[in-house]
Amino acid sequence: MVRVKICGITNLEDALVSLFSGASALGFVFYKKSPRYISPVCARNISRILPKKIIRVGVFVDEDVKTVKKIARLCGLNMLQFHGHEPAAFCRKFKGYKVIKAFPVKDKLDLSKISEYKGCACLFDTYLKGKPGGTGKKFNWNLLRKLDRIKAPVFLSGGLTAGNVGEAIKLLKPDWVDVSSALESRPGKKDHRKIKEFMVKCSRL
Repeated sequence: MVRVKICGITNLEDALVSLFSGASALGFVFYKKSPRYISPVCARNISRILPKKIIRVGVFVDEDVKTVKKIARLCGLNMLQFHGHEPAAFCRKFKGYKVIKAFPVKDKLDLSKISEYKGCACLFDTYLKGKPGGTGKKFNWNLLRKLDRIKAPVFLSGGLTAGNVGEAIKLLKPDWVDVSSALESRPGKKDHRKIKEFMVKCSRL
């Protein structure tokens, strides 16, 4: 079974439903312009209740190193996801944490740029001008046919739903699928039925 990260968690109820439905990781968005933003204090309170086995991911957009490290310690994060214009050198400043670098996909995939981020997992999401992520839009998956040349864990994101996640997994065989807005009833609030349907589809593959 491919592993599932459910992102944009803003409350304990959604976190627990995601956990008990089989998600391996939960994502907390610390980007204040996002409708899924959660304060570090609220994320810490949720994190404290979760079992150790669940991976806690902090999502940041062009944040400074000091702030990222402070929030990571406060919230007990295991992974740091950088969704802005962070250079490879920046991503290497977080020893002790696993790092995910997001790459927006528009009409091509630049493998040479991706290779600069050695040691980072790669997350591919749909490019949309002015939005660093959480678009809920699907991109052309055929652009990722060369995934076998990427020697790093791969997270697939962008417009994944219970209706198409099976096709995406069979086509690309990512290590992880990452879903957020497609499982919402409104921005920042998950639809628990959609979470369960999505997880059932993933568990059957």
